[in-house]
Amino acid sequence: MAGLGRGSRGRGRGPLQRVQRRSRELREQVDALLAESRQRGALGPADSRGLYPRCVELKKLVDENMHTLKNLKKADEPAPVGNYNQRKEEEEKELLKLTQQLQKLAAVFSHESISKDYTIDRECQSGHHIEQENEEEDEDDEEESSEEEDEVEDDEFENQPTIEECITVGDFDAQQEGDLSFKKSEVLLILDKNPDGWWMAENSKGERGLVPKTYLAVYKKEGLGQKPSEEETDDDIEVVDETADGTKIKERTDSHWSALRKAIREIQPRPTRISLIITLWSCKMIPLPGVSIQVLSRHVRLCLFDGNRVLSNIHTVRAMWQPKNPKSWTFSPRVTGILPGLLDGDCFVRSNSSSPDIGILFELGITYIRNSTGERGELSCGWTFLKLFDSSGIPVSSKTLELLLNGGTPYERGVEVDPSISRRASDSIFHQMITLKKQPQLFVKLRSLSTQSKDILNLLPETLIGSMCYIHLLILYRQILGDVLLKDRISAQSADLISNPILATFPKLMEQPDLMDAFRSAWAEKESTLKRSEKRDQEFLKTVFTLVYHDSVFPLLQSTFLPKHKWADEESEASRWKVIADFLKQTRENDGALYSLLSSETVHKAFDISEVAYDFLGEARKSSVST
Repeated sequence: MAGLGRGSRGRGRGPLQRVQRRSRELREQVDALLAESRQRGALGPADSRGLYPRCVELKKLVDENMHTLKNLKKADEPAPVGNYNQRKEEEEKELLKLTQQLQKLAAVFSHESISKDYTIDRECQSGHHIEQENEEEDEDDEEESSEEEDEVEDDEFENQPTIEECITVGDFDAQQEGDLSFKKSEVLLILDKNPDGWWMAENSKGERGLVPKTYLAVYKKEGLGQKPSEEETDDDIEVVDETADGTKIKERTDSHWSALRKAIREIQPRPTRISLIITLWSCKMIPLPGVSIQVLSRHVRLCLFDGNRVLSNIHTVRAMWQPKNPKSWTFSPRVTGILPGLLDGDCFVRSNSSSPDIGILFELGITYIRNSTGERGELSCGWTFLKLFDSSGIPVSSKTLELLLNGGTPYERGVEVDPSISRRASDSIFHQMITLKKQPQLFVKLRSLSTQSKDILNLLPETLIGSMCYIHLLILYRQILGDVLLKDRISAQSADLISNPILATFPKLMEQPDLMDAFRSAWAEKESTLKRSEKRDQEFLKTVFTLVYHDSVFPLLQSTFLPKHKWADEESEASRWKVIADFLKQTRENDGALYSLLSSETVHKAFDISEVAYDFLGEARKSSVST
């Protein structure tokens, strides 16, 4: 009858509305299933074989509705639908929640029929298991060598029996129906291990549910029924976990390992709607400036834009040109040594904006100085907009794009960069083609991402545009920031100043490209001396990152010998780089920057607390203002 009702009343509805209606019906059925499962649980242990097939059937119906939703197109709608892409995306999220909920329920129902005999007999059998475990441990100790210990990176859980006991390393509150809540140091019986990391467990009261494996550690018993003490729990439990980038963390024996596990869990990748790499290739037919001005810089500025407002930071890439062909600009030239980040045409773009009109706004410009007056200024050479999604919400394909430049501002349409070109055009198709070739153009390439590239980009902030050559430095900085905010603070509610020179000054470093290049150079030099095992150890890398930062750019930020940074000032840039190069050379010769901090010949700016204190609230206010 429900199906007949949908058919009779749904003829006037569009495809998206029908999917939404079907989703509401499925939600009601899932809620009814949840209510029935709770009712049976309240009456005591019951056979749930009748609930499991219903759960599987509902999961199948939800998957079918999801498949229908993904195949919908805006053109299929009989009437215009406002915010079509946003509605479709929200509906997909709701169906995904239903899918995950039904998966967990199915796991619960499928294990409800497990015999209670194991619960009754497990204490009688535990002595045998302990002896067997002790024998296995003795054999393992004899076979292990120091070389093998360095290479072992497998999760110890994977080699354990299907049914085992684990101890919890922290408190966990159920997030959805079917989860099992627990407190720290509880011993849970693991009944099944799902590949998604949610395991079926049973507590001492006989309650069952899904628990995250990251909260579990192997329970090693000293004797029958004896639980480890709090001190033993901190020192003896082996912990193997994975960081956001997949690097496994070997066992820790310090007393703060539980807090560290929590911090690592919370520093997680952040997938976004837009995550791509765009390469600036070249610009052609760019109008020449007047003879009365001297060009100091040719550059492209890019940001995320939705047609009304800027949605990200503004990233700048400097262009190169040749006197033989002054109308053509190029990017990422082949140079000796490390390529300056300001010239890097490879840019990453990230955003979680749901706007269907979002795209990348490019503006070509020059910085100039007027010969007669010495006046400095900026001049636009045109702009263009690359929309990242089509009318159906499908991302643009990865390919090389030829973008025509417009004049005026992004809020104006139909303004030409050089009107004289169109005035000289005739009605001939041949002449129109030639005219098109003479129009100012920007060539860019959208690059498809591998799984590894996506994982790396997901470690960056949700909204950011920047140079690819700085990614590894940004990731390490964010990991240190996460450690300080999530692990080292006394409490999550504390808003006191945090003593950490890197957090206090790294944002200032990002505003000075030559200092970022100096840091990147120092880091590359240090990284070349590390062993392969050291490069895989994230904790070790963060320690080295801190030392390199203090020995390279931190003293320079406060040095009076370093001229003030000025955009597109050739004299200033040359003198700054000489100071930077001399300092790095002396640092290498003196095995660190301590000599510079203690030398009477070195003059630094007057000390300010902002050099070493990270203002958590201040940064939060800046973020709220910028968004």
